[in-house]
Amino acid sequence: MRSLASIIYNPAARTASDKKIARAAEFLKQKGFVVEVLRTDARGHARRLAVDSLRRSPGLIIAAGGDGTINEVVNGIVWTDTPLAVLPMGTTNVLAKELGVPEDLYGAIETAVTSLPRKVSLGVVETISARGSESRFFCLMAGIGLDGKTVHDVSTNLKKVSGKAAYVLSGLRNIAGYSLESLSLKIDGTEYSCFSAIIGKASRYGGNFKVTPDASLFDSSLYVCLFKGRRRRDLLRYAAGVLRGKHLNYDDVLYLKAMEVEVRGSAHIQIDGDYLGYAPARVSTAKDALMLVCGDRR
Repeated sequence: MRSLASIIYNPAARTASDKKIARAAEFLKQKGFVVEVLRTDARGHARRLAVDSLRRSPGLIIAAGGDGTINEVVNGIVWTDTPLAVLPMGTTNVLAKELGVPEDLYGAIETAVTSLPRKVSLGVVETISARGSESRFFCLMAGIGLDGKTVHDVSTNLKKVSGKAAYVLSGLRNIAGYSLESLSLKIDGTEYSCFSAIIGKASRYGGNFKVTPDASLFDSSLYVCLFKGRRRRDLLRYAAGVLRGKHLNYDDVLYLKAMEVEVRGSAHIQIDGDYLGYAPARVSTAKDALMLVCGDRR
């Protein structure tokens, strides 16, 4: 019996097209797969499609879209043995870069069918509100404070047209006008304060920039980067430092390895480049929670 490959496809992704998906499906058929293409039509739909696809016991699920689409699919198949591959079609495709997956169509699909899946550890954010608690898994990072507010304010229409520029513009607007509030974080039992934080599960951020360079999906730890300055010139200096890979040398940047982080207050939170909501929250790790196809060839 031929194995089923489920392609979960976000047609709103920046570089997505029906023609590309048709070519990917045909390539998979030539490799011996039965193929189904499942199109998303709203935020959160990819997760529901992933859960539904598991009922048909696919041999492979492919998330075709940006990092946000991939995150939704991850949350639908976490703690299963079904391997996930990525077909990058988003704005920055950070996870593809982290895994060494080619960003061209045929390179990505070839990787999906010729590379062995590996168990990876994920980050978990548990947000707490009057309605109760909710947990979301992430592959790349959780951004707290300014980073979360920047993602919250990104124009969807501008993102479709300009890609990364939409994030840059939102960031500059927030640096110019956002009043930062002090964040209180409890990291492995020790209290810290800062004005913005990145909690990394992977090394890359926003492309090939590395805010948490030691973080890895193959390690169950988190790495936390705390930015302690609040003035505009501090924020611009941090941005320049990240671009140059020098931010960890700054006296007012703290870099820590951790297993659990408690975020107090009501700061904005983003995960994997998509807005999540508000603190308070607890961030931890889930060891070996996902089977993920990487860029390593058989």
